[in-house]
Amino acid sequence: MESGDVSQILNGLEDEELYESSLLKELNWKDNDKLSNLGEGLIVRPLRTSDYDRGFLELLLQLTHVGDVTKEMFLNSFQKMKSCKGSYFVTVIEDKALNLVIGSATLFVEQKFIHTCALRGRIEDVVVDDNYRGKNLGKLIVEVAKQLGQRIGCYKVSLDCKDAMVEFYTKLGFNTEEGNSNLMTIRYRD
Repeated sequence: MESGDVSQILNGLEDEELYESSLLKELNWKDNDKLSNLGEGLIVRPLRTSDYDRGFLELLLQLTHVGDVTKEMFLNSFQKMKSCKGSYFVTVIEDKALNLVIGSATLFVEQKFIHTCALRGRIEDVVVDDNYRGKNLGKLIVEVAKQLGQRIGCYKVSLDCKDAMVEFYTKLGFNTEEGNSNLMTIRYRD
């Protein structure tokens, strides 16, 4: 991203979406009870550059450590993700009345050589604001990510979660696979 592009966005001249919102319109909203129960004044849409000012990073803080991310850092990361077309699908729930991002999930899609050069999806960074929990918005945002993965053509979509969340994700159709239920990690920093 050129520094002129960042300054245009910083000055509010552009409000880009991370991916085409038309993909969301292609999902099965009517026949899916998880998708049809969106509360009044809430919308589901792709992450936008303006979401820095709508509390997106503060929302992520309810999930994990974020760090001191400036607007320029956010916009640079946004542009890097956007330049990897078809790989990053960060979807948010916005409360329009408050102009606030209150839920989010990321579908990351990787190109594989296996399964006839298929696509594999991973759901990451699922979070709903504490004040909106208990309204099935977590189910909704995960269902959106699952359906996006299916619509894009992923042969599978997986996720990692804390032990306390296994029951939640099992109810949404995720399973541990016999002989393949281990998550192994090397952390280089928090």
